[in-house]
Amino acid sequence: MAKAIGDLVAEAEAEADANLELRQSWNVAPTTDVPIVLERLVEGELHRQIHVARWGLVPGWAKDLSVGVRAFNARSETVESKPTFRSAVKKRRAAVPVQGYYEWKKVGAKKHPYFVHHPAGELIFFAGLYEWWKDADDSWVLSTTILTMDSPPADAPGVLAELAELHDRLPIPMDQQTMKQWLDPAACDTAVLLDELRANAFDVAAHWTLHEVDPAVGNVRNNYAELIEPHSSSLF
Repeated sequence: MAKAIGDLVAEAEAEADANLELRQSWNVAPTTDVPIVLERLVEGELHRQIHVARWGLVPGWAKDLSVGVRAFNARSETVESKPTFRSAVKKRRAAVPVQGYYEWKKVGAKKHPYFVHHPAGELIFFAGLYEWWKDADDSWVLSTTILTMDSPPADAPGVLAELAELHDRLPIPMDQQTMKQWLDPAACDTAVLLDELRANAFDVAAHWTLHEVDPAVGNVRNNYAELIEPHSSSLF
């Protein structure tokens, strides 16, 4: 995420604390901080807020933060039954805004990275969950995960077929209406919410585009704006 807080607030239609700090990043790795959008009831009124969370969900019962290393993604088909996620999906649902994401495609014996994004530069909002975890010093850690589903079929039209070639799983994107339903803390039928997420995901993803990028993205220590620029495999 490299957008300014003001832009994120506008696109998410949310509010942010004046002291909120977002570190620009073009190569986000699990366990690092990312922005999330959630809704909370404050004095009887629903407020959509932006917070910063550790990427990799840490449930309240965890003994330490290492649980989050294995929980940066959650399969939507099993999220209601997995101990790590089943509490959060009922009452702590979030949206994770991104400018795009990297995925690797195997071509022959090599893998080439691609950047998936909205062609107009608009943010993509993935369905996510959040949790609060308290450490031994009584400090609270906010963490998050991104929900995934099966990728589009290989014979899908347009960019959906390209997404199918990249990976067999797809992080679940939401439009504004779906996000409103997902974030609503009063919504209690999680099975219906999950079905609606999956039913709408391909319609959202159909507006994306992708291009090959520099394989330098494979090293998380590389973090600069040029990483998301087009880069032909013929150059390396």
